[in-house]
Amino acid sequence: MTLQADSAAAPPPLPPPDSAATNGISPTAEETSQPPRPTPPPELRVPIWWPEDGTLSMDWVENLMRCFDWCSRNVPPSELPSVLPVEVFDSLILVASKMLHKEPNCVPVDPFRPTLDDNSTPSDSAAAASVVVVGDVHGQLHDLLFLLRDAGFPSRDRIFVFNGDYVDRGAWGLETFLLLLAWKVFMPHNIYLLRGNHESKYCTSVYGFEKEVMVKYGDKGKHVYRKCLGCFEGLPLASIIAGCVYTAHGGLFRSVTVMPSKRLKGKKNRKINVNHESKILSLGSLEELCKARRSVLDPPWEGPNLIPGDVLWSDPSKNPGLAPNKERGIGLMWGPDCTEEFLKKYQLKLIIRSHEGPDAREKRDGFEGMDEGYTIDHVVDSGKLVTVFSAPDYPQFQATQVRYNNKGAYVILEPPNFDNPIFHGFSAVTPRPKANPYYDYEEVIDSDEELDLASMVTS
Repeated sequence: MTLQADSAAAPPPLPPPDSAATNGISPTAEETSQPPRPTPPPELRVPIWWPEDGTLSMDWVENLMRCFDWCSRNVPPSELPSVLPVEVFDSLILVASKMLHKEPNCVPVDPFRPTLDDNSTPSDSAAAASVVVVGDVHGQLHDLLFLLRDAGFPSRDRIFVFNGDYVDRGAWGLETFLLLLAWKVFMPHNIYLLRGNHESKYCTSVYGFEKEVMVKYGDKGKHVYRKCLGCFEGLPLASIIAGCVYTAHGGLFRSVTVMPSKRLKGKKNRKINVNHESKILSLGSLEELCKARRSVLDPPWEGPNLIPGDVLWSDPSKNPGLAPNKERGIGLMWGPDCTEEFLKKYQLKLIIRSHEGPDAREKRDGFEGMDEGYTIDHVVDSGKLVTVFSAPDYPQFQATQVRYNNKGAYVILEPPNFDNPIFHGFSAVTPRPKANPYYDYEEVIDSDEELDLASMVTS
């Protein structure tokens, strides 16, 4: 959307919550002992409002960033609606969801843009933007804010591709996700948001996001959570950058052979037989990826629609071939030969995936740890496979006495070839604001362990 000044003046701040004093009754001693609500600095426009014409500006997005930062440090989570009213949430998620649902499963990211002449009109020549690829952020809002400023905001000369896992585990998953949606609405062709395995009903019910939303929006929490789930279903699964780089949260996927059988009497839909129990696995094609049904609350682990689960949950292996991902209970393990086959078939040079933080990597024999926020996992004749993880000092809440203290990282791909990843590492923003976890981090299983598949909603 075009850059312009906000078309509507900010409304006056919301009144404080109802109390005895506002009803003409003298406040009790307990009420007068409560600390006063902190006053936002004058440069912040609180509460956030939605422009009358629905057109976001850089000023609006930057105000949202500053408001979320200030709110996380000064306002109890249950008072987030005083900063971001549910009506503004509704407007933002509606516009963003429509955009995301219209994008294909595998989004083409074209960094070659027409240049502008002195009159700001497109000319015949083309200039290439750089592309920033970001891995898991997991509700670590302040580290995301640092990353955006460190890499430089999305712009005509800088495109962002996020590989998913915006929510869960961290205490600010909702703010993190909504901030990225705001950037998407403002600059839809300069930021691309892919789906991660945590953008699902199952994961968000286990790792904290559902509870976070309920705490922050109270009696409107179910409504807000339901809208977020609907938006998750619209997130694309993968991207192809400049025709030579494939990115996805987990990685590669299987071919699913579909064999129609006789039409059942009285049924409009044809019965589908899929030999998903076959031990013979083969690599899937981009054509199959584009045809997969991504609008599911939880990617299926059985049946004909296995590609979304593979793309979101799979992991690389040092062993050749494809195999079921027994550690996770969903998705695949793929070897260097599969990486070479995929790159060569589609004339690609690089695969960038995410999905594995320091907790997952410490259990993986033969793979480097995630101390620096990235690893180079496969080097083959046609190119490379790399993993990037963008949440430093992860997870925010750790049950062990010794923290991982990993760095986060992001990848910059520069023109003209875009096939040489430049890694930028960064440490966590300290001190983090104090926050309570929204899940039992001492008891809950790691997401790289076998899932409770029966609890997943796959229809």
